[in-house]
Amino acid sequence: MNNRSDFNELIRIIESRKAAGIGTTIAIDGCAAAGKTTLAAALSERFSAPVVHMDDFFLRPEQRTPERYAEPGGNVDYERFAVEVLPHAASHDAFSYFRFDCKKMASGERVDIPKNDVLIVEGSYSCHVNFIYLYDIKIFLKTSKDEQLRRIIERNGADRLPDFTQKWIPLEQEYFDKQNVEQKCDFVFCN
Repeated sequence: MNNRSDFNELIRIIESRKAAGIGTTIAIDGCAAAGKTTLAAALSERFSAPVVHMDDFFLRPEQRTPERYAEPGGNVDYERFAVEVLPHAASHDAFSYFRFDCKKMASGERVDIPKNDVLIVEGSYSCHVNFIYLYDIKIFLKTSKDEQLRRIIERNGADRLPDFTQKWIPLEQEYFDKQNVEQKCDFVFCN
């Protein structure tokens, strides 16, 4: 797929694979507040596809070390993702995993993923080098800095903006740059 910005082409490819009975696993990665969750919800509704959210795989307290944060793409519990999601995603069989609860800083509620023919993995770090091979379609979303900041303030509040600008956005950007995430994606959308 060399078309990096045609949404209609994305839909056509998913529909074609679904009609042919080919299981499809989709990653939606990209910048904070670029619309990953919104796109995942729209594709989920259109294709009756369950969604795995990378936010459910925040780092556990013991993983939150300077060394881990210094690792490009280290800001996700890729070890737990590899155990709880990877073995099941390609088969499209039913499985479950436990959402990380940031308030408790521990495992939270169980998420049940039904048997499916299209599975969406949504969120920053979904195209991590440890599991990018899993996906049939990889999508990268980006937005302008001004729009990103506006959306973060709207979604998280102005008091949380420094967390994003000083920590989370730089960690994401290092991951994007060091792992060449945008360049490895089949589709790139800017909104």
